[in-house]
Amino acid sequence: MRWKGERQSDHVEDRRGMSISRGVKAGGLSGLGLVAVVVIGMLLGVDPTALLQVVEQRAPSSHVATEPGRPPAVHDEMRDFAAVVLADTEDVWQNVFQQAGRTYEKPTLVLFSEAVDSACGMADAAVGPFYCPADRKVYLDLAFFEDLHSRFGASGDFAQAYVIAHEIGHHVQTLLGITQKVSRLQERSNSTDRNRLSVMLELQADCLAGVWAHQADKSRGLLEAGDIEEGLNAAAAVGDDRIQKATRGYVVPDGFTHGSSAQRAGWFRRGLEKGDLRACETFGSDHY
Repeated sequence: MRWKGERQSDHVEDRRGMSISRGVKAGGLSGLGLVAVVVIGMLLGVDPTALLQVVEQRAPSSHVATEPGRPPAVHDEMRDFAAVVLADTEDVWQNVFQQAGRTYEKPTLVLFSEAVDSACGMADAAVGPFYCPADRKVYLDLAFFEDLHSRFGASGDFAQAYVIAHEIGHHVQTLLGITQKVSRLQERSNSTDRNRLSVMLELQADCLAGVWAHQADKSRGLLEAGDIEEGLNAAAAVGDDRIQKATRGYVVPDGFTHGSSAQRAGWFRRGLEKGDLRACETFGSDHY
């Protein structure tokens, strides 16, 4: 994808190198984060269900040191890349919201290493990238991009851009009030319905990531040869069925929280092809 030399967002908060205690509190995470926890469990030989229960436990907030270290030089280019992708999402969604008579509030991208403190609680890098609706920030350990290649089998800069755009999709959902509506529905639902609602929310974020890519390509020629395949591969790589098959040896559809590989790639492709927010209705009007 074409990104070098493009505008970088000013809404990047670099906390890399900050010392932080290891307590973990991951309530309220959205996006690829919990998927990464399952993969970590697989690699460590730990039951992913048990690991998820540990990660999701709320613990008292831990101390964060005030003396940041120097960010690793190896990540400097990736930092620039993330800032360009963020700027691109700002331009696209600001235009989309303006056309709808709304105001787009730009989120902050927080770069961290190893662990981070957010308004949703403490989170270890093992949870992967996540969006916290409580402070409207996206949290990303750039080392995840290495994991995306080595553990998820998804390579390429557009695969990485998909990850960021998916989390920004959750921000769009929050601004539109969708996240809040789903949360209220989940509060009075059984576990199966809660999972189903979570899948719809995640698939919509995939579609919104596709809308961003469509609009960015239309306005400035974002995409290069092979980019679409990279993005679709990344979306499929984090499908629940693929991860369950790798960790359990079998698939339990009722346990899906993000959607199958086919669903995730399909909704991302839909957003790419349609380029319209209205194409991302994963819920159906009867759910509102």
